[in-house]
Amino acid sequence: MALLTSLFSKLLGNADKVIDEVVTSQEEKLTLKNKLQEIVNEHQGIIEQEVTKRWEADMQGNWLTKSIRPLVLAWLVVATTLLIFIDAGAIEFVVEDKWVDLLQIVLITVIGAYFGSRGLEKIKHGNK
Repeated sequence: MALLTSLFSKLLGNADKVIDEVVTSQEEKLTLKNKLQEIVNEHQGIIEQEVTKRWEADMQGNWLTKSIRPLVLAWLVVATTLLIFIDAGAIEFVVEDKWVDLLQIVLITVIGAYFGSRGLEKIKHGNK
């Protein structure tokens, strides 16, 4: 979600420059900037709702669809632990930095999405 927020912020930042160049009245600038921010916020909410709907649909399926997020999380934690042992020299194996960087990004994303979404689901459904 941080990526989307960053993207929307950059877009809105660029829009601010255009608004400042085209609109001359401070009142009109403020009104237009506020309207753009409302649109961005509305679309962020829609995106978050769609992700939640997709994850809820996953939970309605079979064992694999219900377990895929926890399995991916477990695999990433195991892979990261192996890379730590490899890096420490406990296992002789060379892993290129690009793969370590990729694993780090994916791990952070999955952990953030998994635990963040679980927390939101618990809050939404009354701490079950």
